[in-house]
Amino acid sequence: MKTVFADSHYWIAIVNPDDPWAKAAKAARSDLGEVFIVTTDEVLTEFLAALSRGEHMRKQAAKMVRAILENPNVKVIPQTRESFLKGLIFYENRSDKEYSLTDCISMNVMSAESLVEALTNDHHFEQEGFTFLIKK
Repeated sequence: MKTVFADSHYWIAIVNPDDPWAKAAKAARSDLGEVFIVTTDEVLTEFLAALSRGEHMRKQAAKMVRAILENPNVKVIPQTRESFLKGLIFYENRSDKEYSLTDCISMNVMSAESLVEALTNDHHFEQEGFTFLIKK
């Protein structure tokens, strides 16, 4: 079974029907077939923050995170002081980029897990040599 990383862009797009990337995200996931997904606590935090407006979306986001955490085909890497500090070093070393700290932590996880593909439309991943799978 193939393993890919899932960024907050993916989770947002599949939960929010009004997201401009919803159709592309669902198509990218469908194209993968049976897949194992890796994500992080930081990505889920970013996802919850992005969908924090309005009672309906907050409920949908919380329900989705609970489903992700319970899904045997999804591995959520926990946030630790070590992951934060490694992400901070990556962030500091890419001062010429516009990567968020979450992106830096995600890229560290992808490298540690030997992953090359990400369910995202974020070109920052491509700048680091990863393949992003959500395309219009």
